[in-house]
Amino acid sequence: MLIVLGALSTFGPITTDLYLPGLPEVGDELGVAPSQVQVTLTACLIGLALGQAIAGPLSDSLGRRRPLLVGMALFALASLGCAAAPSIVLLDLLRLVQGLSGAAGIVVARAVVRDHWSGVGAAKVYATLMGAVSLGPILAPPIGGALLGVMDWRGLFVVLAGFGLVLLLACMAWVHESLPPSSRREVGLRATLRAGRRVLRDRLFTGYTLASALAFGALFSYISGSSFVYQDVFGVSAQAYGLLFGLNGIGLLLGTVSNRRLQDRVGAERLLRAGMLTTLVGSSLVTVSVLADVGLAALVVSLFITIVGIGFIPSNAVALALESHGGADAGTASALIGVLQFLIGAVAAPFAGIAGASAVPMAVMMLAFAIAALVALRVLVERSGGVEDASETA
Repeated sequence: MLIVLGALSTFGPITTDLYLPGLPEVGDELGVAPSQVQVTLTACLIGLALGQAIAGPLSDSLGRRRPLLVGMALFALASLGCAAAPSIVLLDLLRLVQGLSGAAGIVVARAVVRDHWSGVGAAKVYATLMGAVSLGPILAPPIGGALLGVMDWRGLFVVLAGFGLVLLLACMAWVHESLPPSSRREVGLRATLRAGRRVLRDRLFTGYTLASALAFGALFSYISGSSFVYQDVFGVSAQAYGLLFGLNGIGLLLGTVSNRRLQDRVGAERLLRAGMLTTLVGSSLVTVSVLADVGLAALVVSLFITIVGIGFIPSNAVALALESHGGADAGTASALIGVLQFLIGAVAAPFAGIAGASAVPMAVMMLAFAIAALVALRVLVERSGGVEDASETA
């Protein structure tokens, strides 16, 4: 079951990253500009955001299995539809459905862990799932690049359909219902909205959440723009792009692992600030290397520094946000964190390729989001006076 839950947790990076090496090919075949192709990524991110908000309450009301199985089946069908899409508009719509259905796997995986484990045991399982998520950006693009050597971009969506089908069968076999009927609750729109308003009134929660989401925008500026920058600007092959993207995936994993080992000694607040500052330094170097046109090597190093910094941000920001506002609204708070992250990522994606075959938009967007994240942390958290030493209480 843990293997299946880990695979479900990777729906975000697998769905967004596997077909990244094929983005230029999508634009060439469908006759659209890079910024229009990147809307397919935006649509998927919007689906992943909204899907979490929908699937979470449904799994509390209907149980875990039904939303999960329906989501997996719909994901497989949407992926097949993407493979046959004749136009960019239809591809956008089907990518939205892909995100909506794939989000069920992400949400239900977390909920099943909560049903089965608590305390230290749950923390260890969540750490295992996060390790699986970190592997997604490392493995998906190189696999996608390798597959493009034997198939076109449409074949990548057939592979995603197969991934969804295998997970559907695995869930039917090994993920049993973990929420008994006696523990289920009715979920109403008004109650959900009231809980959301309570959470968002908490200035500390809003500050940590917004800062993390803006840093996520820097990450998705890189994700959505990197395939065009590497392949169209610097002329690398789809296979080489997959390897370069995987290198930065290793940077993300390095940041995540280092963060976990330093938490007891340094504290979440200081690690969050360190991650923010590293991201700002790295994105500044990215912008300088692009504007000065100093070559691919400098860009690769600068991006690696940026992604290592981002690896320190999500877990610390989420821990501090949920610490500031938990209790009965913890589920709603958790959903809002995920929704805001993916919505900002969705906004960032099309702008990274707005100038076509140029690395400038990606670099500028990354720097702008890194600055905005630090400003949000400074204005909403540091000036609130609500936490004297958040690093000691985290």
